[in-house]
Amino acid sequence: MNTLVDGLTAVEADLRWNNRFASLGPAFYTPMAPDELPAPYWVGRSRDVADLLGLDEAWLASRAALKVFAGNRSLPGSAPLASVYSGHQFGHWAGQLGDGRAVLLGEIITPGGQGLELQLKGSGPTPYSRMGDGRAVLRSSIREFLCSEAMHGLGIPTSRALCIVGSDAPVYREETETAAVVTRVAPSFIRFGHFEHFSARNQLGELRTLADFVIDHFYPTCREPAGPDGNPYAALLEAVSERTAALVAQWQAVGFCHGVMNTDNMSILGLTLDYGPFQFLDAYDPGHICNHSDPQGRYAYNRQPDIAYWNLFCLAQALLPLIGEPERAMAALQPFRSTFAQAWESRMRAKLGLTDAPRESDRALVDSLLGLLARDRVDYTIFWRRLSTRMADGAGEPLEDLFLDRAAIAAWLLRYQERIQTIPRRDMAHLMLKSNPRYVLRNHLGEEAIRAAKMKDFSAVARLLGVLERPFDDHPGHEALAGFPPDWASTLSISCSS
Repeated sequence: MNTLVDGLTAVEADLRWNNRFASLGPAFYTPMAPDELPAPYWVGRSRDVADLLGLDEAWLASRAALKVFAGNRSLPGSAPLASVYSGHQFGHWAGQLGDGRAVLLGEIITPGGQGLELQLKGSGPTPYSRMGDGRAVLRSSIREFLCSEAMHGLGIPTSRALCIVGSDAPVYREETETAAVVTRVAPSFIRFGHFEHFSARNQLGELRTLADFVIDHFYPTCREPAGPDGNPYAALLEAVSERTAALVAQWQAVGFCHGVMNTDNMSILGLTLDYGPFQFLDAYDPGHICNHSDPQGRYAYNRQPDIAYWNLFCLAQALLPLIGEPERAMAALQPFRSTFAQAWESRMRAKLGLTDAPRESDRALVDSLLGLLARDRVDYTIFWRRLSTRMADGAGEPLEDLFLDRAAIAAWLLRYQERIQTIPRRDMAHLMLKSNPRYVLRNHLGEEAIRAAKMKDFSAVARLLGVLERPFDDHPGHEALAGFPPDWASTLSISCSS
């Protein structure tokens, strides 16, 4: 598979490129190649993503692939570029932004016929770096690599991560760190900020071109909205609102905090995008702030649904020149509230194993439980998994031991038992065990993998990846990865710096 033919391996020669984003024209990007990464070495690879892309395992482990994903070797057929966009950051208009440390290699056609873009993050400066060095550090690259695949394992829409390449080249942040490049994969990396960019500059031709591109390639049904006065751009806004609502409902149900929900970090496809200061909740705290750079708590866990709506409102403003009427734009946003509520309640019912028809009392049952979890700061993931195990086999570790107020949880469990008495236990257990993960990427697990990787030991990265790809399964020998966080985990500080 790795035999060179005219300087290319067979795998590289067989890649089929489409590069649809490059067809948009020069207003949307700057053509450029990534900077070379000195003396690269492998840190981690995802076999699952390689299979998705149709990449041979032997090739992916080869020196040729290492050079490609370090940015040191180009592939014929690719169209490397850095795209331009703008956005709101922490609620303020930031103006022009763009791919400041990422280069889109292009779009390949997978064996299944899907177009997927490959992007190198940390590949050096671009015209949009805003005085930055364009590099990413090993620390943040490991976190993004692992969390991308962890979210996919949880069934949450996300960009994927193929591999990480490291280097001993120094990168200067709060302290001197080492460089890394992570290869990200997604159908598209178009963000809300792409639309804001052209709308703010009154480049309405480019705005329409971008909207038509997204509709034609990703939301084709928006061309046929109901009614004789159908508006495809309003239909696009409505579809994005619904996807975003469903995505954030999944975040909330699993206890995921994004940490930096700027409009330039919001995917037009409803994917989880740009893993920076993210965190999965340890103790359940609705007001938890995972980003040290967010002292006001704009992006606190319980504010994520409202921030998503605020970001969609910014997208609506950007699309308004195409939609035409403010009333129509606002109407397109309305499904967000109902879609989020329905999706969140459905997720929480699944976590409780409620396979029967919804009841009016279900919301109160959930709310009272969340109140108990918050009051006693109960570990979110462990609670739900223990509840699932109890329903599955009546055994497992004591649920009540997680609470300070044992009488209160005992009273709630009585209410719960009354609610589920007519539901077949086998059906409940099946639903709960596939809705409540045993493993999530807790901050301390990522930190332990990072510390080992800094010493050139990448076994913890591989170990975590293998577990997080199947987070609902039992993994004998890895039980400690599902345990309580150590005391020092609460001292970890995650910021936007990477």
